[in-house]
Amino acid sequence: MPSMTKGDGKMTLTFDHKRYGQLLAETLPAVITTEAEYDRILAITEPLFFSNDLEPEAEMLLDLLVQLIKQYEEQHYPMPEVKPHVMLQHLIESKGIRQADLVGVIGSSGVVSEVVNGKRAISKAQAKALGDYFQISPSVFI
Repeated sequence: MPSMTKGDGKMTLTFDHKRYGQLLAETLPAVITTEAEYDRILAITEPLFFSNDLEPEAEMLLDLLVQLIKQYEEQHYPMPEVKPHVMLQHLIESKGIRQADLVGVIGSSGVVSEVVNGKRAISKAQAKALGDYFQISPSVFI
């Protein structure tokens, strides 16, 4: 368990290197090279990811495992480049909104229609507004 320190009247958690070493020894993380190892690391990661009260050492382990998974997936399951207007169409559909809901967010109904249909590029300002609206990174739309 992490040790507790008391500074200015507040309790703070400190990182316990021995505990982190124990978690590493139990998990034995390494660069993922096989599908079996990928499945094993996913199985370890999922409960950590969905836990609401991880100790700092488990959070650090989770960060490491996520990086290993990300690296493997980028090499073995590359995502195709998605055009910004296609991503916007997907978000509109998946969120159950209408194009009309974006009027005022990125422009008039004509502008929204042109952007959604790929006839007009999404500007940086529109990408930022869409990112705020959908609560995702604006880079998705650029």
